[in-house]
Amino acid sequence: MSNLTLAFGRPTLADRIFSRRLAIDLVLIASGAALTAIAAQIVVPLWPVPMTLQTFAVLLVGTTLGPLRGVLSMGLYLVVGVVGLPVFAEAKSGSLFSLTSGGFIIGFIVAAALVGWLAQREWDRKIVGTLVSFLAGTVVIYAIGLPWLYVSLANLGAGVWHDYLGFDSVLAATFGAGVLPFILGDALKALLAAALLPLAWRGVARVGTPKE
Repeated sequence: MSNLTLAFGRPTLADRIFSRRLAIDLVLIASGAALTAIAAQIVVPLWPVPMTLQTFAVLLVGTTLGPLRGVLSMGLYLVVGVVGLPVFAEAKSGSLFSLTSGGFIIGFIVAAALVGWLAQREWDRKIVGTLVSFLAGTVVIYAIGLPWLYVSLANLGAGVWHDYLGFDSVLAATFGAGVLPFILGDALKALLAAALLPLAWRGVARVGTPKE
């Protein structure tokens, strides 16, 4: 029973720090959701998509925990927000359909799975691999979040995307409000991860693997 764990597959960074046990897995999953909730409150209040440190937290959680625990952590974050705790950006909660950025939250789950899978293949142990992994995870978040944003803006009508945001079409508003303000920040987050994660791996290699 002591060997029961959710940490399937090759070891990730968390497995080099903590032993693989179910109780520890549950704590890590909850901690990842909590970290994402905290990062969501570090915000530049843009609309329709606020600028936060949330994406960095999501990709960090997925990379360090691996695909299954990363998915469970982001799923927990989503569920906790939907049931009413103010964990989404700007302390929001409730149905994702009430949020223009709801698709990005769903994207967090898929992105965590991707970067976690890449981490199990040791992409996060080198600068270039970490950079590519984080950028790939970011692309996944956009791929799910932007169609949701497009539909949301279309449903809100031209009074929002034309008169308020100042764009000539819903597509231009989606790109102009959902992508352009975030490109530089996303690139910096990927560069930060590329600098920190390989250093973390070298650090834990000196300490050794935890006992089961």
